[in-house]
Amino acid sequence: MAAQVLKPEEYFITEEPYYEPVGREIEVFEAAYRNQLPVLLKGPTGCGKTRFMEHMAWRLKRPLITVSCHDDLTASDLVGRFLIHGGETVWIDGPLARAVRSGGICYLDEIVEGRKDTTVVIHPLADDRRVLPMEKLGELLEASSEFCMAISYNPGYQSVLKDLKQSTRQRFVALEFDYPSAELESRIIVNETGVDPEMATQLVKFAQMTRNLKGSGLEEGASTRLLVHAAKLMKSGVSPVIACRSSIAQALTDDAEMLIAVNELSASVF
Repeated sequence: MAAQVLKPEEYFITEEPYYEPVGREIEVFEAAYRNQLPVLLKGPTGCGKTRFMEHMAWRLKRPLITVSCHDDLTASDLVGRFLIHGGETVWIDGPLARAVRSGGICYLDEIVEGRKDTTVVIHPLADDRRVLPMEKLGELLEASSEFCMAISYNPGYQSVLKDLKQSTRQRFVALEFDYPSAELESRIIVNETGVDPEMATQLVKFAQMTRNLKGSGLEEGASTRLLVHAAKLMKSGVSPVIACRSSIAQALTDDAEMLIAVNELSASVF
């Protein structure tokens, strides 16, 4: 039996990802990392959580292994499993085991979307034990001081059936994210797309209008990510109204009446 792992070098971020801090999140994350504390990122979709993790991996010079959690994600998907390869049985490490072995950062995005056993398996890594039980191998994998456990979720989407239990939450240092200020968000859009600053300001104004509709027909308003998408279309020559309709309104809702309302908002701005 042979174990196969991917080289940690494959996950190193070599160029600095653009990130604008909105508070002291960089300072807190670095302090948590030095003290071997796991980190929980809370915030709405598209507000910069994943970009923040990429930036911190670059700053700390550690490999980043990101897992987008979903309904079918199991503990075996994270830890690893035996597979038949070339007529022999081989063990394939999952992303969590690879991060522990390489002293990397394992980032579980939208952790509550995974099955319940996926949260249970991280508990020994997220407390003072810092170990990963490899039950199928009969091995207890100990995390080095360089390993970091990070998870994220969107509190606005959670229900009774999909919530982060206190037994999980209270293992983590929590960082709360939200959409940046209007000035900062405009600067981010300009930097990411090269669009005219005045156009970026108008986009942010439109986004704030949609965010005011949260709970009144929309589950979420336009995220910074969607604004960047719209700005890229505009930069490529697409009219602002069409760009907002395609990359923002249609992404936010399928409801016909809400689509009309959101499109009217964009038309009033552009």
